[in-house]
Amino acid sequence: MSPIRRRTLLSAIAATSAGVVLPTQAQAKPRPRAKTGPISVVYVEVNNESMTNAAKYTLAKGGAQVFDLAVIFAANINYDGTKAYLYFNENVQNVLDNVATQVRPLQQKGIKVLLSILGNHQGAGFANFPTQQAADDFAQELADAVNRYGLDGIDFDDEYAEYGNNGTGQPNNFSFVYLVQALRQKLPNKLITLYDIGPASDRLSYNGVSVAETFDYAWNPYYGTWSVPSGPSEKSRLSPAAVSYTGTSQSTAASLAQRTVDEGYGVFLTYNLTAADTHTYISAFTTKLYGSTAVYTP
Repeated sequence: MSPIRRRTLLSAIAATSAGVVLPTQAQAKPRPRAKTGPISVVYVEVNNESMTNAAKYTLAKGGAQVFDLAVIFAANINYDGTKAYLYFNENVQNVLDNVATQVRPLQQKGIKVLLSILGNHQGAGFANFPTQQAADDFAQELADAVNRYGLDGIDFDDEYAEYGNNGTGQPNNFSFVYLVQALRQKLPNKLITLYDIGPASDRLSYNGVSVAETFDYAWNPYYGTWSVPSGPSEKSRLSPAAVSYTGTSQSTAASLAQRTVDEGYGVFLTYNLTAADTHTYISAFTTKLYGSTAVYTP
């Protein structure tokens, strides 16, 4: 992969009758605390970093989690000589094999965890499925992975496909539309997001059908810049701002966060969170987005 998002009354009665002592209101595990403002997204490069890093930051005021969406970066779309297939390198597979410690703790704190899908230099991409059935087959693999590992959705990142390698086709106009339509049918209640880059992102409509509104969120892929991405029409679902913890200055991150608020956009994208204590950098944008500094808890 190339380096480079209840207890029911009946169950309560049953537990009590079985001799289980239910927690009182004071003893019950606290629910994740809410915050107002744009949602914050963080990509984690799991070849080098742990997904658990995303849950280590809270707001000083109110204690809410800084990050609302955490993206496992990244699984791949590979090619076996006849068709595209979903591939996990050993680091991604390790996260998925250990969802109990890598993913569930985030979800328990209210953070949605998505799996990003990235090209892998083999010619297979989201924009060159030869048939609608081929697109549907790949969508099924994605849906199966989300359901198998209890994830919250899929993020599409059309980089590094190198269309044409291994005799694969060039991008066509129908592939990505068919893929996104099929995935939404298979995952009606999960998140589907768009990293606005590559041939697929330029092909969101076909034969009078658009999938732009099918995406829950879309974001600008160029770190340290401001650019309104393709995708949903509502500002609340877009991140024109994009920052990298290892490549964007703290002052630029603060400026982009302020612009996000000033212009009424609802998402703020960040990339490459490491294991280092980054609360000072994060505070630079959380003070603009939420009016609070960030706290790091190892």
